[in-house]
Amino acid sequence: MIYKFKPIGIIHSCFQEKFGIPRQGRLVPEARGTLEILPPYNCKEAFRGLEGFSHILITFVFHDNQSPEEWRPTVRPPRLGGNERVGVFASRSPFRPNPLGISVVELESVDGEKGKLSLSLKGIDLLDKTPVLDIKPYLPYADCVPEARGGFAVKMPATELHVTFDQQALIDCEHWEQQGYPELRALITRLLSLDPRPAYYIGGANRRREFGMKLLDFDVKWKVVDECVVVIEIRSLQG
Repeated sequence: MIYKFKPIGIIHSCFQEKFGIPRQGRLVPEARGTLEILPPYNCKEAFRGLEGFSHILITFVFHDNQSPEEWRPTVRPPRLGGNERVGVFASRSPFRPNPLGISVVELESVDGEKGKLSLSLKGIDLLDKTPVLDIKPYLPYADCVPEARGGFAVKMPATELHVTFDQQALIDCEHWEQQGYPELRALITRLLSLDPRPAYYIGGANRRREFGMKLLDFDVKWKVVDECVVVIEIRSLQG
């Protein structure tokens, strides 16, 4: 049996590429985005009462996967160092038989005017232009299970990397914060402290030391020196 789904909305995210996106929602509260609701679902009646919830569950499509057509039964989770395999259904890997994801994000507001409707979101882990299939309110009494077991991901990833900015990057960051990006430094710091590097880049004599990612309207470059992150460039993508 084959099912077809039509997106109800599309994400406008600070994350312009997959590299650097937090591996779960809510790990980086400064990561913001907007969910644009598409016609015919962009009517206020469909969202009546949603503003009373602080968080929502988003079902979305991993639309940018470059995976082979044949699915694989096992994956290498980053939490296990990228070396140990577990079953795909024992992971949250984006490479699945059906490329569907679920994310819990904070709902800041429901905004509608002139026939348009959008949701302002906080703590996202979603790539720009991600198609959204469904939205549901997060119910603390049902969705929070304090006694649940976490398998190989018992605790939140440790924030081990110290993040600093070299002089020019700090000047550039302060400049852009005054130009309409008020949380830029906090966003970069929180993202890089979580160590977005793939597991296979960490350790070893010939490990890669410099990295870059597209974030908001910027190309952010940093290097890793003795497990300390140094931001070395924040360049506008607008030229």
